[in-house]
Amino acid sequence: MALNAQHRKRLSEHADTVCSLAIRLIVAASCVIVLLVFVYIAYEAFPFFQAVSLSDFLGGTKWMPIDFGNGTSYGIANFIGATLMTSGLAVAFALLIAIGAALFLSCSASTRLRQMIYPFIDMLAGVPSVIFGFIGLVVVVTFFINKGIAQSGCVLAASLVLAVMILPFLVTSMSESIVKVKKQCLPASQALGVDRWYAVAHSILPLSLKFFIPSIVMAFGRAMGETMAVLMIIGNANVAPTLLGKGESIASLIALEMGGAVRGSMQYHALFAAGFILMVLIFVIDIAMSRLLKKMQK
Repeated sequence: MALNAQHRKRLSEHADTVCSLAIRLIVAASCVIVLLVFVYIAYEAFPFFQAVSLSDFLGGTKWMPIDFGNGTSYGIANFIGATLMTSGLAVAFALLIAIGAALFLSCSASTRLRQMIYPFIDMLAGVPSVIFGFIGLVVVVTFFINKGIAQSGCVLAASLVLAVMILPFLVTSMSESIVKVKKQCLPASQALGVDRWYAVAHSILPLSLKFFIPSIVMAFGRAMGETMAVLMIIGNANVAPTLLGKGESIASLIALEMGGAVRGSMQYHALFAAGFILMVLIFVIDIAMSRLLKKMQK
């Protein structure tokens, strides 16, 4: 019996070692892939940055990659503004619903009900973006036009559709965070005679906020990189973005023009430069939110 127990213990230790090694290899491979993608995009964008200054590229508002007699222009300020505006509004709209839904699932719904609802939320996350774009074009944009709110696709319509797209991820991650905090705090609060919902509002939810930040960052990055749905709804016009006006995101710009860009041309490298700026924006936001999270933890 003792030998069998020692044998099982050794097998368990070997299995733990193999699993730990496999996880480390997967993490390392993921980091290498992301680094290679970043390096490749930077390599393709480098010829463009040699020809066009960064200030003109980021601050310019005119995009004319083909010379029709008046020269070429490469300015993505409007595209950056539309990307940030659309993504920021989408996250704001989604948070209004996600926090309430997460509180219901974690603090009001039973474990059985929560396990029944989660698969439907995951199904919503698995709907292709082109379907969201089609529904947004037929329902949201048409509603805005019929009510006289907008004349065509607009930033607000794209933000509302994006909010629905990132909502499942926010609800799932936030509810799981609240459940973990609730298991630690709620028994102590009830032992002190504190009302359940008072404890949720003044103890559990504030303590869960710091765990929401990584979810919000990932949702923001997801919204910034969304292409097809935004492409179908936002209007695709290189103008200064307004709430009820048209706009064009960086991802939409790349999707619209990359297919017609000649490989090795200045337009081709300019689109890679736009993708490089998009990745840098996501990394900067991620780093800033990570520092904010560390300050909140301290």
